Amino acid sequence: MMVFLASCGGGGSEEKSTTDTTATKTDTTTATTTTPHPTASAIITTPQDMMVATHKVKDFAKWKASYDANDSLRTAGGVHSYVVGRGAQDTSMVLVAVKVDDMQKAKAFSNSPGLKKAMKEGGVIGAPTIKMMTIVFQDTSNVSTDLRVRTSITVKDWDKWQKAFDSTRALNEDNGLAVRAYGHETADNHKVTIVSAVTDTAKARAFFSSDMLKKRRVASGVVGEPQRFMYHVVQRY
Repeated sequence: MMVFLASCGGGGSEEKSTTDTTATKTDTTTATTTTPHPTASAIITTPQDMMVATHKVKDFAKWKASYDANDSLRTAGGVHSYVVGRGAQDTSMVLVAVKVDDMQKAKAFSNSPGLKKAMKEGGVIGAPTIKMMTIVFQDTSNVSTDLRVRTSITVKDWDKWQKAFDSTRALNEDNGLAVRAYGHETADNHKVTIVSAVTDTAKARAFFSSDMLKKRRVASGVVGEPQRFMYHVVQRY
C-alpha cells in the first residue's frame, strides 16, 4: 500500500489539523540567484486538481522506498506522483503532491479500508495534513535550486487577490522568490497556497518580515498571518 495515500485514510476527512511550521529558521545555505526565464510552453494556466499531504515519518529512506514501490496503486486510484519534498528544518517532515484525475475517486481511494495499517507500516507519525487543491498556475521551467517555500494564506476575495498577486509577481523575484505554482483549496477559494523556489535565502527571509510585504497583503485582501513550510524537492516525477 502506498504510504502517502495511506496517510489520507487517517481520519476520513479531507483535511487534518496538523499545522505547517513557519519557516523562520531555514538552513543557512544561500541558493543561487540564477533563475532561467520561463518559456511560454513552461507556463500552465489550465486548472489542475491535486492532493497535497504533509506528515512526519520515522525513517525517510524507508518511507520513500515504500512510496515508490506502490506507484501502480496510485495509478489505479486515479492519482499520479508529481513532487516529493523533505522539510528543510525538520527532515522528518515530508510533503507529497499528486495529480488527480477525478477528485471524488481520489477521496474515496484515500479513505479505503486498510490504509491506516499501511500508513503505520510505512512509518508515518501522527495525523497528516491533507489538502485538496485546484492549482491555476504552474511554471514548469527548470530552476537551479531545489529549495521551496509553501505559503498558505486566507483571502477575502480570490479574484481580487489573484489580480493583485499577478500584477506584482516581479516583486517576488526581486526578493529571492520565483513563483512555481499557486492555487486554492478545491472546496474553498479563500484558502490559497503559493509555492516558490527560494533563489536567495537571505533576501527571502528579509522579505517575509518586511513592511512592504505586510502592506501588500493588506491591499490584496489577505486575512491573518501566512503559514510557511520550507522544504527541498527530493524528486519531481
